[in-house]
Amino acid sequence: MQYIGIIHDGAAWVAALAGPRVYPLAPVQDFWADAPGWQEKSVALTADGGPALNRSDVTEVPPVPPSARIICVGLNYKAHAAEGSFAVPEYPTLFGRWTASLSVGNVPVPVPAGEAGLDWEGEVAAYLGQRVESADEATAAEAVFGYSTFNDLTARRAQKLTAQWTLGKNGDFSGPLGPLVSRDEAGDLRDGLQVRTRVNGTEVQNGNTRDMIFSVPAIIALISQTLTLHPGDIIATGTPEGVGYVRTPPWLLQPGDTVEVEIDTLGTLTTPVGAPSLRARA
Repeated sequence: MQYIGIIHDGAAWVAALAGPRVYPLAPVQDFWADAPGWQEKSVALTADGGPALNRSDVTEVPPVPPSARIICVGLNYKAHAAEGSFAVPEYPTLFGRWTASLSVGNVPVPVPAGEAGLDWEGEVAAYLGQRVESADEATAAEAVFGYSTFNDLTARRAQKLTAQWTLGKNGDFSGPLGPLVSRDEAGDLRDGLQVRTRVNGTEVQNGNTRDMIFSVPAIIALISQTLTLHPGDIIATGTPEGVGYVRTPPWLLQPGDTVEVEIDTLGTLTTPVGAPSLRARA
């Protein structure tokens, strides 16, 4: 099944997605309180043709609770670490995003003031469907509810101001997510999903998830030794090589550009880039 977040009855809900039709399921908090149960209900609902809306008529929002942690992994592909002149890390390089930075497809992302542009980082986002505490990798693997496309759009000037990457990774609307695809439909990232990023139709990234240095279960298991993960938390799994700032000359996204992230079984996430004035929406 596929899921999106929508505004329904004045609140954020999770809805099942079937082609152009949207089936409201439950408020976001209620959905993540029993994600496996809602998955069963959504299969029956879409099969029976229950009450539905046209996707074109709804306002989409990220399908995550406000309390969600978005834990991102940097340098998770050897070739990407090499293009930035980083050594292959012994442990995952982790940093955080706030839910306020998240967005969805087709929502313009403003270039922050003082930046020469934004950099693209196409990747897979993994969603937790169960509570995870001090887990081994097998348990961590079973806790994944599903995956989506994600673009970790980065303000490089801000990222490099300090040793910590937080500022450059939390620009307004800079974390667009595609529809959430359940694990049974998406497949196992360790078997290999192709990750492609295009800017104005030109391919700039082409990697495969089987080349990740740290698998999703390994990342979750490591994190869970220190902090307890909860349903609705997200692990952004890292980007393959081909980012813009390492090119000669650097190639960064400008207002008017369009960036697409296409991932096998997960679909294509399209994001237009806008002027700094769009930050007034934040």
